[in-house]
Amino acid sequence: MDTAENPWKILESSLQYDNRWIRVTEHQVLNPAGNPGIYGVVHFKNLAIGVVALDDDGHIWLVGQYRFPLEQFSWEIPEGGGPHDEPPLRSAQRELLEETGLKAREWTEIVHMHLSNSVSDERGIVYLARGLEQFAPEPEETEQLHLLRIPFGTAYQMVKNHEITDSLSIAAIQKIRLMMLEGEL
Repeated sequence: MDTAENPWKILESSLQYDNRWIRVTEHQVLNPAGNPGIYGVVHFKNLAIGVVALDDDGHIWLVGQYRFPLEQFSWEIPEGGGPHDEPPLRSAQRELLEETGLKAREWTEIVHMHLSNSVSDERGIVYLARGLEQFAPEPEETEQLHLLRIPFGTAYQMVKNHEITDSLSIAAIQKIRLMMLEGEL
């Protein structure tokens, strides 16, 4: 089998929902076995952007906020959406400043990922930000944020203890830990 070949056949597509952030399309399909079915796809209109802000003392910043879809509070790395027509680094710099008030001199791209590829096309990019300087945060009106500066090891333990459950944050923190173990940091 050619692994690049799409085994799904779309018979018909219909738009179910559309707003500034997402579009939901339902597809009438023939599945890989040739049987009829449906497949709903959530298209994200922005790129997911995350930032691990790591200072010279080995501390990182987490942002806490109530997440409406989960109906619970969540600790995460600074993150948000970046327009597809904007360079991802510019989006990362804006999100870091908005949520934490930090600006960084050094930026390294560390993670590329698909966030929920069974139902959406959402892609994420995470940056490591170093050489930090503090300014005033500029949160959006939809954000009621809590900031936490903690040792990186504590954040890693929060991932291990399921206290951080956000996928972008987990991937980023584990990637930083791997980079530390491999002597890259």
